[in-house]
Amino acid sequence: MTIGIDCRTILNVAGGERAGVGHYTYYLVKNLLAVDKKNNYILFFDSRFKDVDEFKKYRHVTIRYFPFYQFKKYLPFVYSQIFISAILNRANLDVYHAPANIIPLFYHYKSVVTIHDLGIYKYPEFFPKKFFSQQLLAKKILVPKSLKRAVKIIAVSKNTKSDIIEQFKVLEDKIEVVYEGVLDNSGACDNINNFDDIAKKYGISGKYVLFLGTIEPRKNIINLIKAFRTSRLVYNSPLNDYQLIIAGNHGWSDRPIYQAISDANASILGIKEKRTGVERRNGFDHRIESKIERRIGKDRRQNQPIKYIGYVPDNEKMILFCKTKCFIFPSFYEGFGLPVLEAMSLGLPVITSGVSSLPEITGNDGAILINPHKESEISEALQKVVSDKLLRDSLVVAGHERSQYFNWRKCAKETLAVYKSIK
Repeated sequence: MTIGIDCRTILNVAGGERAGVGHYTYYLVKNLLAVDKKNNYILFFDSRFKDVDEFKKYRHVTIRYFPFYQFKKYLPFVYSQIFISAILNRANLDVYHAPANIIPLFYHYKSVVTIHDLGIYKYPEFFPKKFFSQQLLAKKILVPKSLKRAVKIIAVSKNTKSDIIEQFKVLEDKIEVVYEGVLDNSGACDNINNFDDIAKKYGISGKYVLFLGTIEPRKNIINLIKAFRTSRLVYNSPLNDYQLIIAGNHGWSDRPIYQAISDANASILGIKEKRTGVERRNGFDHRIESKIERRIGKDRRQNQPIKYIGYVPDNEKMILFCKTKCFIFPSFYEGFGLPVLEAMSLGLPVITSGVSSLPEITGNDGAILINPHKESEISEALQKVVSDKLLRDSLVVAGHERSQYFNWRKCAKETLAVYKSIK
């Protein structure tokens, strides 16, 4: 069998190298090639990406490039749907796997598509109008037709499978749930020795709870900020000497979140005077000429109860994970919830939402599940976790044990089974 996989997302620097769908595609392909020596694989990349040596070492792998990428910006539909389809149609594939929601419109042979989430359909209020206009063709035509034309659909969670059935009336037997994996992080926190440098860099003054995710409405950060503020204002609160550290890339409609940080900090610290725009961004200056510039060391306010620290590189993210007292992720909707799984795999106590796919990831005991719409539940969970060592210990054990269920080798084997099921 000859299996073709679209790998264009793997090295998409503009979209976040090996992040999101690229992260999924990279680890799926890497493990497929390791477990399956019988079938031949053709991996398709854009012509601008040449660093594929780790895939070339396999005898059963052929690398092919989609040429003329530079023309995509002038004729996006022609390039992505007609030109790509023509190349794939000539590849003589037994199965083509589209790991990013869309099969090229004019591809005529057997195919598999992975659907990661349907948030744009279920919760349009969580997406900017500009994004809707950019994704209108995909939303109205490309995704529905891909689901109809695919021989098999891979959903990354049972919740996503339910969303597909509800939204598109797809037959249940056509959809296979194949969970993503998580890297084995056992022992990753044993040798963390430069936390003081990271703490100084980001203005972390002591104990903290951590949120990591894109700064956007879907992540429910404002309710988290309000809950933390409420907890800090409680007399003799167990959170009185804690910070809330918020890390992640800037998203859409993020200004109200920065304002909420400023207001909450003023409330906790008893400051009445109005803050400047720079202060509201809590450690970052959004200047037009450079967009994101870090404020230099002496200007960082070390004692801010709530700090937004921006995007954090992977090596620093791991240190922040390892040193936090609790990871909190109160999102309104997730197709899978990889940050929660990563935190559990590191042995962190986790608080997350009891909605969408997140309870699937945590199981019954792997995390404290809250109603993301109820600030009081978030506040209560935070206070419980930091004050109750027995609770923390039980969450650590149960969460880490649950995380072992999700691994990339298992994901690859189950995906291969989907390929083999296609007649």
